[in-house]
Amino acid sequence: MNERDDLRADVVDLLRLYSIEAQHVAHDFANQQGLHFTDLQALIAVMHAERRGDPLTPGRLGDTLGLSSGATTAVIDRLERAGHLRRTRESADRRVVHLRYGEPGMELAVAFFRPLGRRSHAVMDDFSPAELETVRRFLSGMYGAITEHHAELKKQA
Repeated sequence: MNERDDLRADVVDLLRLYSIEAQHVAHDFANQQGLHFTDLQALIAVMHAERRGDPLTPGRLGDTLGLSSGATTAVIDRLERAGHLRRTRESADRRVVHLRYGEPGMELAVAFFRPLGRRSHAVMDDFSPAELETVRRFLSGMYGAITEHHAELKKQA
């Protein structure tokens, strides 16, 4: 192997290790909050959709998580009872329900993940804006690659 291949292998190993450790942290958060891991995945999906300004509907959440409509409803019901999620009707069509992150859930997540945020920002402070842009472009490409691969796997199933 040449130097570039060694570097690629190191990058892939670090991505894999990061992914595994992030899952451990997520499981710890879910366990501390009495959540199923799927519940946490739902909260993350709702949070990201809100951040993009495109709140999820229950149907889109189910598609995102690969759940049946009944299983999606059970997840939403559990999260709503716990105060982590709320249903809103924001459309002229009152049948359309959007999912929003609940304030109690957001407060718990912020408290739990704040130390990780500080550590992450400290790491990023060592990079210039141009370097961070390169990292963002790289991670965006890697996210696209894994998403595309996952979609192909789902078609095969």
